[in-house]
Amino acid sequence: MKKFIETIKNIYKIEELRHRLLITFLFVVVYRFGSFIALPGIDTTQLAALSKQTEGGLMMLLDMFSGGAFSNASIFALGIMPYISASIVVQLLGMAFPYFKKLQQEGESGHRKINQITRYLTVLILLIQGPAYLLNLKMQIGQVVPAGTFFMVTSTLILAAGSMFVLWLGERITERGVGNGISLIIMVGIVARFPRALVGEFTSRLNEATGGLVMFVAEIVFLLIVIALAILLVQGVRRVPVQYAKRVVGNKQYGGVRQFIPLKVNAANVMPIIFAQAIMFIPASLIGFFAKDGEISSFAMAFLNNNGFWYNLVFFLLIILFTYFYTAVIINPTQMAEEMKRNNGFIPGIKPGKKTAEYLDTIMSRITLPGSIFLGIVAILPAFAGLFGVSNAFAQFFGGTSLLIMVGVILDTLQQIETYLVNRHYDGFSSNGSRIKGRGAIY
Repeated sequence: MKKFIETIKNIYKIEELRHRLLITFLFVVVYRFGSFIALPGIDTTQLAALSKQTEGGLMMLLDMFSGGAFSNASIFALGIMPYISASIVVQLLGMAFPYFKKLQQEGESGHRKINQITRYLTVLILLIQGPAYLLNLKMQIGQVVPAGTFFMVTSTLILAAGSMFVLWLGERITERGVGNGISLIIMVGIVARFPRALVGEFTSRLNEATGGLVMFVAEIVFLLIVIALAILLVQGVRRVPVQYAKRVVGNKQYGGVRQFIPLKVNAANVMPIIFAQAIMFIPASLIGFFAKDGEISSFAMAFLNNNGFWYNLVFFLLIILFTYFYTAVIINPTQMAEEMKRNNGFIPGIKPGKKTAEYLDTIMSRITLPGSIFLGIVAILPAFAGLFGVSNAFAQFFGGTSLLIMVGVILDTLQQIETYLVNRHYDGFSSNGSRIKGRGAIY
């Protein structure tokens, strides 16, 4: 406790860090405040049916990612997910079309063009998801939703503007605050639901005739174990030894040292779950179009039940697929082999160049498979928690997107804060001198 208090004091002493933390807090407050501002014309006292719809299934996840804005019929109801969906599409286009692949390789200028294209695509997705959300809203609380084209058009524009404003807030946090803004916004939306879910689970267990409190304690212990496993998944690496040959330039000797390339077991981090979740959100986003005479088709229902067999099977397979896809995007064995060769480095027992690239590719394939399977298992753990009587709201924190995003974003943010402390010659968060290992931003 003394170490923690001392760290807080050191954080306060660093003016730049203090200023960035304050900005981050204020922007988060603005985001949370906007989550409770309802669309014009909506009677907020009549939203009970919409709230009930988000108590389970995929709608609950949509509400969680929006920080409750979805069930509040808020101007931020669509949240940040349309931007994530657009980013997925653009990255997929980079593998299919040379133009986008060229942009990805053009450095900062190409990155700016990709961002611009992603924003345009985000607006297009919003203009599709907006009416779908309003149709679902009308289906749930039709008696209090204003009728007419004017409401549909204006509300769609407001929803689109709200999501773009959330994106702007995330970018400002990244630029002027601490951590990755978009990742923080997603995490804040998840964490906002945790206290209510915890209290709800505790109350329901106390109401049980026998063994309720014991079951609650067991749930907490299991949750802590899953969190520990998630941290291992985020930080696990396979170190590949690299030997650098000796070079003599003038009177100085360079090289002759042995280093390691840290290849992460889960190089894609939480991105495969984000990608897969965005795909699984499509049926829920278009629920208004699936409905016929107020009833939803059996196909749509199968993918709206996040505790169902077919939903979790498809979700699990998508995670494995996207893990390999995203790892291939961010890890380039050929480029790594060329960099080593230019710096007179080689892996002992492996020829430089093509053989080194093949060796690195083989290692990445071998460690990615168990990593992807483990990631998929963690992602579908909430469904198994539900089988043991855990409430839907609390079960979401036993794994899946919620847990991994919280663990990843918290570790990444703490790592950035610790970097400020160490650069100013203060101790970090750990008392033994070890450093926190982040996993990089979601976006």
